Amino acid sequence: MPVPNLEVAAVFNEIAELLTLQDANPFRIRAYRNAARMLSELGRNVSDMHERGEDLDALPGIGPDLAGKIAEVLARGSCTLLDQLRQQLPSGLSELLRLPQLGPKRVQLLHQQLGVDSVAALRRAGLSGRLAELKGFGPKLRQRLLAATQDRPQQAKRYRLDRAEAIAAGLLTQLRAMAGVERAEAAGSLRRRRDSIGDLDLLVQAHAREGRTLIEAFVRLPDVGETLAAGATRASVLLRNGMQVDLRVLSADSFGAAWLYFTGSKAHNIGLRSMAQQRGLKINEYGVYKSADEPGKSQPKAGLARMAGADEASVYASLGLAWITPELREDRGELAAAQQGRLPLLIALADLRGDLHAHSQASDGQDSLEVMAEAARARGLQYLAITEHSPRLALTHGLDANRLAQQRDRIAELNQQWTDFKLLRGIEVDILEDGSLDLPDSALAELDLVVGAIHHRLDLTRERQTERLLRAMDQRYFSILAHPTGRLLEQREAYDIDLQRVLRKARERACFVELNAQPARLDLNDLACQMAKSEGVLVSINSDAHGRHDFNHLRFGIDQARRAWLTPADVLNTRSLAELMPLLQASMSRPAEPLKSP
Repeated sequence: MPVPNLEVAAVFNEIAELLTLQDANPFRIRAYRNAARMLSELGRNVSDMHERGEDLDALPGIGPDLAGKIAEVLARGSCTLLDQLRQQLPSGLSELLRLPQLGPKRVQLLHQQLGVDSVAALRRAGLSGRLAELKGFGPKLRQRLLAATQDRPQQAKRYRLDRAEAIAAGLLTQLRAMAGVERAEAAGSLRRRRDSIGDLDLLVQAHAREGRTLIEAFVRLPDVGETLAAGATRASVLLRNGMQVDLRVLSADSFGAAWLYFTGSKAHNIGLRSMAQQRGLKINEYGVYKSADEPGKSQPKAGLARMAGADEASVYASLGLAWITPELREDRGELAAAQQGRLPLLIALADLRGDLHAHSQASDGQDSLEVMAEAARARGLQYLAITEHSPRLALTHGLDANRLAQQRDRIAELNQQWTDFKLLRGIEVDILEDGSLDLPDSALAELDLVVGAIHHRLDLTRERQTERLLRAMDQRYFSILAHPTGRLLEQREAYDIDLQRVLRKARERACFVELNAQPARLDLNDLACQMAKSEGVLVSINSDAHGRHDFNHLRFGIDQARRAWLTPADVLNTRSLAELMPLLQASMSRPAEPLKSP
């Protein structure tokens, strides 16, 4: 995912947000959002395509108009439409959109009803009590908004995993092409596959005499905006997008030790050092040494014997440990497990047999049922659940009972053409504020599974939001709780729920929870997935695909599942279709609990 793709996607996302503030045609808004999503997942560099004269309008969802705007953004970093929208709307509205508690609809309401057009104006409205006049702005949300408008030191920016990965990939490609570079790798939290990344740590293996030349070439790369430090073997820079990148040049005999050290986490490294001390050893970024040979914090002097360091496995082995996969290196018991030979066999992407949350053109997806099915099938999946939105989300063109029945019949027709693959009939039904579902039982009863999700009233109190979810799972037809905490990375915090109560209800009602693999969600997160495992609730790793390219999301979900110590047995959709269907049928064949007043 090259950097220019992300820059164009950012422009298209901002256009979509500003169009939403103007109450523009929802299909026009969706076109920009879909284009941004496609570009974020595209493996090719649109800048290179444009320079080679390739037709950008041949890309999925990109017509001549959007292709022209892509070319314009590549040429000058913006486009005329975005400039016009910014001029038509108060500049402070874009600033409001950056607050994690606000989206376009809420900003529109604030502007239209209270005249709020900046963060300062929002603070004044909060202090005066005027926010209480607006529907949906409950006490908790008002408190959070007021806190968000306070003057305080700005937190360091974090980048979604997919975006950080794309930036790192571009830099590594350039480093690997430099003369003298034997290998180049990413370390840090990116290698540990955290859901968001603060900065990048990159390592290059090369001969010591090449170090200064490589550092000088690195700081001159086109994406580098400012050099913070540069020496013979290390450099620290700020990219033009503001991200800090640290580069270190290592010799072959130290590369493994450095890769382990700079991958971290800090707590994992402290644990390793403690184990080394117990064995009379010293460990640092250059290798493992006997205490008598301790080189300190500087590079070891010539002649000192190094016990290990060329590769990570040798460093771990010197401490009596099996190699530990980077996703587990968070000091959550992995060192003891490695010492005792009980590290789990973690789930891998190849273990997934199907995907239980996807959309087509019938709601807010980009592609037809046939295209989505063939894309899933081409990836080796055995089944795919089509789960369009329900009517509550009008912007997504959600399906009512009649349209759902028509799609169900169409899926039945399509399934006749495959012997190695099956489309499952589902729905992503909105969970209403009282815990009821957005479609009647008569419509849900004909499906293979029901995916329930919250998309509105995210500001309820912890008790009310929790009760809402518990009542939803008490409905007769309920299979999977989708993106259970509602967070959007870089945009919106999770809503407040008692997750343990929710998970225990899921276990009691024989339903499941989702790890939504969209890079913007990754919800449940790794710690919550660990909690699900401890409560005996199966996790479903789903792409939430809105187009055929979105099945790429699944690998990001696998990353978080591995960080949560999940094995194939802990994941619902590692099961064959024959094993899966009885589990889904159990979730769809139970008596409903009476719906109590919230």
